[in-house]
Amino acid sequence: MYNFSTFKTKLTEVEDWLGREYLSIRTGKATPAVLDSVMVESYGTKTPLKHVAAIGIEDARTVRITPWDKSQLGAIQSAIEAANIGLSVSPDSAGLRAIFPMLTEERRKMLIKLTGEKLEDARISVRKEREKVWEEIQEQEKAGEMSEDDKFKAKEDLQKMIDEANGKLESLSKRKEAEIMS
Repeated sequence: MYNFSTFKTKLTEVEDWLGREYLSIRTGKATPAVLDSVMVESYGTKTPLKHVAAIGIEDARTVRITPWDKSQLGAIQSAIEAANIGLSVSPDSAGLRAIFPMLTEERRKMLIKLTGEKLEDARISVRKEREKVWEEIQEQEKAGEMSEDDKFKAKEDLQKMIDEANGKLESLSKRKEAEIMS
């Protein structure tokens, strides 16, 4: 029989990737994950924002950024604005506030289209992995390491795993779409 452990790991990686991608899609609700890609010029090197400041949610549409070194305030503000992630940033005595704007209907439609594109990218990755595994199964059968019955049993098992993985990806997508529309 074929060992599907590597394949299952790849499916989990694709699901995790899609989840991270969906976290970075802004829905009008404050989420610190949007700032994960922001790099701050700190003491001559580019450093992730989370390494130079504490980040927390202040209210439903505001993220509070408190730098550990107050002299970094300007660099952090510049980095967030340069990242072009659609947040308005306002400094105050304790740090910065990153304010998430309300979503327009047009923006919601664009975000739903983007979630669909990310879902399709994930499905393509799953298909590529399926093709690799199927080729390996056929090679094992040709080499005499697997009987024809075992090959078809492995194909059935492979399809069940694909269906389950696609169901999970679809579920992630539907949750994100519901979050965008609410």
